[in-house]
Amino acid sequence: MISKKMQDAFNRQINEEMYSSYLYLSMAAYFAAGGFPGLAQWMKAQSQEEWAHAMKFFNHIVERGGEGELLAVKETKKKWESPLHAFEDSLNHERHISGCIDKLMDLSIEEKDYASRSLLTWFVDEQVEEEAHVGEIVEKVKMIGKHDHLLLMLDKEMGQRGK
Repeated sequence: MISKKMQDAFNRQINEEMYSSYLYLSMAAYFAAGGFPGLAQWMKAQSQEEWAHAMKFFNHIVERGGEGELLAVKETKKKWESPLHAFEDSLNHERHISGCIDKLMDLSIEEKDYASRSLLTWFVDEQVEEEAHVGEIVEKVKMIGKHDHLLLMLDKEMGQRGK
């Protein structure tokens, strides 16, 4: 049985993951409108991954006899100054999520909830990967600078994700 404290914290994390999914879908819309179908495809795949993360938390709660509570998802940003700004926001958001996961890990240790700790270990590893991957994209976009033709090449490369 999952504790009420852990259940409530996981329900808040479901909300964080759902917001992540909405944020990345909003970024997909921004890139699609800007003529970057590959970047849009990458963000759509990222949005689906975040939805799957929310479901991991939801399923964990339910499997352990708890109750999933769906909280309202706040509205996301819709426009960015540039592709670089969008990916910088993505990186900052992933860092925020890493902090949330760390707090959940602390709580699982405090609660002596080893089942949740096992789930959270997966998320800790996932966040290391997420931050590294988005950080690499930020660096690539910075290197591209004002060379639009290179941005189009990156767009084509990133459009391969999720196909």
